[in-house]
Amino acid sequence: MGPVRLEPITWERLGDLLADRLLLLKPGDGGAWPRIAFDGAPAARPGDLARRVSGALRLRGRPSLVVGAEGFWRPASVRLEHGHRDPESYYDGWLDTGALWREVFGPLEPGGDGRVLPDLWDPVTDRATRSSPVQLPPGGLLLLHGPFLLRHWFPFDLTVHVLLSSGALRRRTPEPEHWTLPAFERYGKETEPGAVADVLIRADDPRHPAWNG
Repeated sequence: MGPVRLEPITWERLGDLLADRLLLLKPGDGGAWPRIAFDGAPAARPGDLARRVSGALRLRGRPSLVVGAEGFWRPASVRLEHGHRDPESYYDGWLDTGALWREVFGPLEPGGDGRVLPDLWDPVTDRATRSSPVQLPPGGLLLLHGPFLLRHWFPFDLTVHVLLSSGALRRRTPEPEHWTLPAFERYGKETEPGAVADVLIRADDPRHPAWNG
């Protein structure tokens, strides 16, 4: 990845500017629901940004639905088949991509009914959430957040990557989760999310983000 010019910005201003940009976004497949990725390691807190943008959209009169990828992890019996600290399984096997296609992206395809399941499985209790589908009206936006989202060929209309340097990622990841770091190193090498994302945000200092505008 070559050098990218980044400009300092506040999180509040970033949320407003992204919301303004999303107001003009049209789905690439001709459907009625734009789909946006907020990609990043848990330590980068992409979900916080997704929720901030959702709030800014609400103030602008546009509905949105924030969905966390962790709500579509596989059950522990499958997820932890190779142990509790296997970075390869974390990278390749924790996310139930089939369920995401079926329950989230499928209803938002052209001709879909817009009824999105916000989550399927609670990784803490290791039980089905039994959540009801949420009706996303035409023009409503899906804001999906989580790690490794840009490697699955999901039909996003805009992608945002919250980037941490390797040092910042290690510092901000709790020590018990350091076993996940090789997975993020692999993701950086194989997918280069900072290069392929439409919007890049560097958040090494969580108080002073910068972005590529």
